[in-house]
Amino acid sequence: MRGTTVSYDSINFKARALGDRSAGHAGKDANAPAGAPNIRHLNETRRALLTEIDNAKFSWFHVKVAFVSGAGFFTDAYDIFAINIVSVMLGYLYGTGIDSNFSDLPHRSLTTSQEVGIKIATPAGVLFGQLLFGWLADVLGRKRIYGMELMLIIVATFGQTLCAPGIGISMIGILTFWRFMMGIGIGGDYPISAVISSEFSSVYIRGRVMTAVFANQGWGQLCATLFSFIIVSTYKRSFIHDDAPGVLRALDQIWRLIIGLGCIPGAIALYFRLTIPETPRFTIDIERNIRQAGRDLSVLLVESETYTVDPDAVGKRVIARQATRDDFRSYFSRWANLKILIGTAYSWFALDIAFYGLGLNSSTILSAIGFGSPKKGLAPGAAVYQNLHNASLGNIILSMAGLVPGYWATFIFIDRWGRKPIQFMGFAVLTVLFLIMGFAYDRMNATSGGRAAFVVLYCFANFFQNFGPNTTTFIIPGEVFPTRYRATAHGISAASGKFGAVVAQLAFQWLKDVGGPNKFLDHILEIFAFFMFTGILSTLLIPETNQKTLEMLSNESQDDFIQPVPASDYASSGYLSEFEPTPIRLHPLESPGSPSRPPTAFSARGRRKGTSVSSHGERFASMSDLSVNS
Repeated sequence: MRGTTVSYDSINFKARALGDRSAGHAGKDANAPAGAPNIRHLNETRRALLTEIDNAKFSWFHVKVAFVSGAGFFTDAYDIFAINIVSVMLGYLYGTGIDSNFSDLPHRSLTTSQEVGIKIATPAGVLFGQLLFGWLADVLGRKRIYGMELMLIIVATFGQTLCAPGIGISMIGILTFWRFMMGIGIGGDYPISAVISSEFSSVYIRGRVMTAVFANQGWGQLCATLFSFIIVSTYKRSFIHDDAPGVLRALDQIWRLIIGLGCIPGAIALYFRLTIPETPRFTIDIERNIRQAGRDLSVLLVESETYTVDPDAVGKRVIARQATRDDFRSYFSRWANLKILIGTAYSWFALDIAFYGLGLNSSTILSAIGFGSPKKGLAPGAAVYQNLHNASLGNIILSMAGLVPGYWATFIFIDRWGRKPIQFMGFAVLTVLFLIMGFAYDRMNATSGGRAAFVVLYCFANFFQNFGPNTTTFIIPGEVFPTRYRATAHGISAASGKFGAVVAQLAFQWLKDVGGPNKFLDHILEIFAFFMFTGILSTLLIPETNQKTLEMLSNESQDDFIQPVPASDYASSGYLSEFEPTPIRLHPLESPGSPSRPPTAFSARGRRKGTSVSSHGERFASMSDLSVNS
């Protein structure tokens, strides 16, 4: 911890958490060291504001947070999983045998290295983005960088649609680059959206708000397959009746349309992300500006709470915990904190081994079991159409039957059962399902009834991934760490998951054809079962976060969060001597008749940063403000 020059001024704040108790602490603490601020009162003020957040009723603002954060996850999932069907089209256009006769078109595909490059580029970018933006969100603030990741996603997605082959450059290489850049933006969305939805939510609805945000991943994955199905069906006439150049032209247009549509939801959400206020917890604990946190908090409260500022203030110095290398090592060197980070990181790693192993290769698995394979004897264009049509339809079934319902089952139970039981249950059920699918793969693939049973088990696996660890591994890291490391630790946990996704893609593409085409799929499913079992063990390291405040979960004492600088340090010649307390005068309240500023998208009653609102006839309790002048 290091010294910081701060000022605190009296503000009028009508808040249930304070009541008359705060008024009793409005004066200076008689026991405070000479020259130190009323530390007890500042800690009371901080706790009161945090109590307001934790007890806030569900409001329209929570809906806005879920929508704005969720729109990003819709875009993320759409862009990630659209490659599932697009990679098949890219194989027809740029894969092996492109110089062969048109009659060989249905048998063309990307090489193993091309398929690996296309499918791991995004997870690799996501891994880097999660670490980078998670750290930046703790250093610069959530608001300051929220929206930058969405801009990167939009630009990179649009860049993919403009890719074209050339004599001196590889089409797949260009596409891989843009998908890596898109992945960086997608990675940034994970920690920032998680901590924003967590820090703005009250204790009683936090799990549901965060689940509602993350559930948009299911809608995005569904829409990727649904739009693929619709667009492919729209081009049916071209596939059946056009000549070879017409069929290839149709394929080229289809994949660009599917990818390009991913820009739309991101563009819609961009404005709202740029205008969202900073989370009160970051403002209080990192910026140490209680007055501004009170203003930002006002948009959360459904009553007409009003904040007014006393025009006089006195400069003071306090010590508060800050994010430094030494503090980071000190915090995570304690086993009670380190084991939680290990638990969240490994649980996400284990989950993504199977989640992305299946999700990015569902078309390959469906084709391997003969689900919806095209009829023999069809013309090349008609065979390509039926293969794409059936693959899209199969993925729609998987999404509707398993992926989307799983998220909303979690939504219903997350604040009743808790996070840990749902994660434990999900890993346990997935272990059993993958064991059955792996050891009985050959027997189920031998008959039509067995193949149908395999698809049913596949749907159950998707369901219990989302009604299980896929949702909880996103929620828990956004709750269990202190504010100054919340986004960083969430980024580390999420990056561990994407490392698992990269490993899964590499292993899947290189192992699936061992012993013959798709002959190793049964063993891959058995490997998935092993990692699900290890996820059960890592869940034991994670605490239950249900109905607990974020401060309680941080494993840090909140009573002395703000501490005074010892009086002897004021006169010392050490590092604190460079700070000189300076009187500060805040601007007085605007008169009732002065013109108001236009509201932002996130201002519940038209209040913006820097604007005070007075209310007549209200009864107020007195609070102190703490703001930083570094």
